Amino acid sequence: MEVVAADELPRSPGFYSRYTSERVRYPPPAEAPEQAVAVLLGAARELSVDLIVPVTDEIILPLSEARAHFAGVCRLALPGMQALATALDKRATLELAEGLDIPVPRTALVANTDEALAAAEDIGWPVVLKPQSSRVYRREQDPKTGEQGKVAAFGVSYAAGPETLTTQVGRLEGRSGVLVQEYCTGTGIGIELLMDRGRPLAAFQHRRVREVPITGGASSYRDSVPLDPVLLDHAVRLLGALDWTGLAMVEFKAGNTGHTLMEVNGRIWGSLPLAVKAGMDFPARLVDLCLNGSSNARVRLDTAYEVGVRSRNLELETMWIGSALRRGRRYPFLEAPSRREALRVALRLLNPADGYDVLSRDDPRPGLAEIAQIIGKISRKLRRGS
Repeated sequence: MEVVAADELPRSPGFYSRYTSERVRYPPPAEAPEQAVAVLLGAARELSVDLIVPVTDEIILPLSEARAHFAGVCRLALPGMQALATALDKRATLELAEGLDIPVPRTALVANTDEALAAAEDIGWPVVLKPQSSRVYRREQDPKTGEQGKVAAFGVSYAAGPETLTTQVGRLEGRSGVLVQEYCTGTGIGIELLMDRGRPLAAFQHRRVREVPITGGASSYRDSVPLDPVLLDHAVRLLGALDWTGLAMVEFKAGNTGHTLMEVNGRIWGSLPLAVKAGMDFPARLVDLCLNGSSNARVRLDTAYEVGVRSRNLELETMWIGSALRRGRRYPFLEAPSRREALRVALRLLNPADGYDVLSRDDPRPGLAEIAQIIGKISRKLRRGS
């Protein structure tokens, strides 16, 4: 395979890989989605690209809308439009799961602060406040500035009482529907699948050891664990109902009362390098599926991977360490990690046995570029703090 790396960042770590034959830089898709799509379409024609594998929601949304423009040029590694729309809509995902008897957290969709306060009192504090969709592609032109559409981003927040809830919901009111959801404690579990028209081809499971933020988010450190047959069944039935084709991660929270569905990550997930290190080569399988298709015959689900493999996202680990060292009580309902634990994690950063997502002896330059980016971000934060 000949790999073309494309990104909006001028010093994207992938640009430095020894396995990258060409580099394409496109405009920031969150600010200029149509221009980003145009650059990718032009590059696909010029370089005779067979397949584009989008990774972030910011580029997935405009590419999905522009599918027709790529017909006859190259293929896009994207699920069907309706399946993608359901996965991006958190409420639609939960409703589908409820219909399949998959456990979900108590949730209420609200439009304003008053409705949110009433829902939180009914559900019980603390609550999680989620936008109905984390990313929304707004295609309309701004009448004042003349700017074309943008991809709007909305984040998850938490509230232990009415005052915080009022502030957080106020930021989303009128811009996005808000899900008021019960806060589920426990360990984050990811069931990762390659699907072909609703049929599972390969499966992998990881456990989140540390997350950023500590309330629940992207995993900074995780390990491969044996597949839980119950969670695998939930994930396969959910993606099967969507007639899903491609990669997806179904996220659960494992607590004292059982497992609860959190969301469907309908794209390449951040901890993908762990699966590859453990022997489940999802990227190669995805390319083969998109370009060569699969047999109509029943294909046996591949679950062969190594258990106990670990990998860390170096940037997120440094963020986790910094947060633990500051010991701020931002979330009074959750015990923060100790400074001693933060120092222990910091000392293990140089332990190769724990593994890295990017840094590699075989291909060191992307990892060195990532380290340079991390140092730059820390330096800018220190300057702002001073």
